[in-house]
Amino acid sequence: MDRRVLSAILLMMLIAILPAVIFKRPPPAVPADSVATSAPVPSAAGAVDTPGPAPVEAAPPADRPATAADTAPAAPPRVVRVTSPLYTYGFSTRGARLVEATLHRYRSMAPGDPGGTAQIMRPGSDFLGLRLVVGADTVSLRDWEFEPSADSLDAASGTPLTLTAARGAVTVSLTLRFDPDTYQVPVEGLITGIGANGGTLLIGMGPGLRNTESDSLENLTQLGIVTKAADTENTKFDKLKPVPTDLSGPFAWVAVKSKYFVAAVFAVDTLETSSVGRLAGVRARATEEGKVVTAAQVLASMPVPAAGGFGFLVYAGPMEYPRLREMGHDFYDVNPYGWPGFRTVIRPVAVAARWLLVWMHEQLGLAYGMALILFGILVRVALWPLNQKAMRASMAMQAVQPLMKDLQERHKNDPQKLQQEMFKLYKEHKVNPFGGCWPMLLPMPVLFALFFVFLNTIELRGAPFLWLNDLSRPDPLYVIPAVMGLSMYLVSKVGQMGMTPNPQMKMMLYLMPVMMTVLFLNFASGLNLYYAVQNLASVPQQWMLAKERMKMNPTPAPAAEPPAAKGKKKKG
Repeated sequence: MDRRVLSAILLMMLIAILPAVIFKRPPPAVPADSVATSAPVPSAAGAVDTPGPAPVEAAPPADRPATAADTAPAAPPRVVRVTSPLYTYGFSTRGARLVEATLHRYRSMAPGDPGGTAQIMRPGSDFLGLRLVVGADTVSLRDWEFEPSADSLDAASGTPLTLTAARGAVTVSLTLRFDPDTYQVPVEGLITGIGANGGTLLIGMGPGLRNTESDSLENLTQLGIVTKAADTENTKFDKLKPVPTDLSGPFAWVAVKSKYFVAAVFAVDTLETSSVGRLAGVRARATEEGKVVTAAQVLASMPVPAAGGFGFLVYAGPMEYPRLREMGHDFYDVNPYGWPGFRTVIRPVAVAARWLLVWMHEQLGLAYGMALILFGILVRVALWPLNQKAMRASMAMQAVQPLMKDLQERHKNDPQKLQQEMFKLYKEHKVNPFGGCWPMLLPMPVLFALFFVFLNTIELRGAPFLWLNDLSRPDPLYVIPAVMGLSMYLVSKVGQMGMTPNPQMKMMLYLMPVMMTVLFLNFASGLNLYYAVQNLASVPQQWMLAKERMKMNPTPAPAAEPPAAKGKKKKG
């Protein structure tokens, strides 16, 4: 079979199979946000807190009698909001949990909430809800009433927020500091009255992030727990079970993520600001609705010394690559560019492509669609010399085809001799049999990299172009995929000028564009736009070399008859 056909089939298989693995979807599910706020939560000791309609006040300590205050209904919790140009964080006075994280630079695209500011915390959020394990006892702090130092704060003031609570001999104090220019929140805590052996602090991180995307099912498939030990591991929610799953640490950080947003807890000692112990491990359990995992209860554990001091750093915000990288400890791995095993090749290209697109948008004022068009042209210009060399190598191979057929006929019964003579032929005519193939593969890392750029890059989220509302989403009219398919046909048609194509080449001329169009229908419209542009940008080079080929061979030689046909003529 012709080398071009084999190369086309190889590329088709790569593009068809690998993305299919990425886009494996669960059966239809209820929206990701429809999760009961009273779902069971695993405790550190292996026990399970029973569900209930609302937090229940704990019994009074054994060292004092019950009072009317212990049996009185709890007052409604307040929400203390901290505001900056980037965010509004809301902390409940009940449990000091982060119940609101509104990101002012991003809008929600969720059905029923289009155009609103993105708020990534789910109703009933347990994020930063604390539990304390002392010996065999687990004390849930998430239903304690904390007294805030202020009812609201401006992050630019530099004033920390202090939350304090006490029950019996145990007191808890939390101090949170805010930076108006980052999404980082350092947390310092002190627990007294826990005894001489210290304890273990369980930090709530469930039930996952709120859906903010138009495709809630796709967002659901991206929900996961990401942990950083020696390597980074992403445990998807849909891989969890309704029974507790333990992830063994120690971890530098633990995060819960959606498609574009992340909420993480960093161990303070990894930031070299304290000697407090690292995150020891994670316990998670799936919450199912209709046998589909829609949420997870997640607890990260941290040792607390007898002195009672602890600390960690919180990040709750967008997965902007520069911000993730600034956090250190490979936090950018929370947003993986590439498949495991291929990231070493794909990620550098994806990061470079992302940087260039964002730079052209922000510094040159180009819409992302125009930046993609320019990027596609630049890629073809950069590859021009290599493609030129590859195409000429292919032309040289065609020129020696008659000699190769003669060798194959003369040495058909001696494969070793045939191989020796063919290598001799290549050397005499300075032909590289692989010279026309490998440059065809050079654009593929860019194409794969852009697949992940459009899948995970938040800067391209909601970027409009012409009739497209979002370049990171499929074209609803399927115009761009159709143009991409036509561009593939045009490139192949021009590339065959001056040649007498064999039946396989004729078949692929029509079949390959159709198959690729079908495969790309539900891919990001921006990816289709880039592929179409770089195809069209390669047409002038194909045309020039086709003209050169026709000058070398004005009358294309007829296709050689197969040996069987020759034999029949001789017999006649």
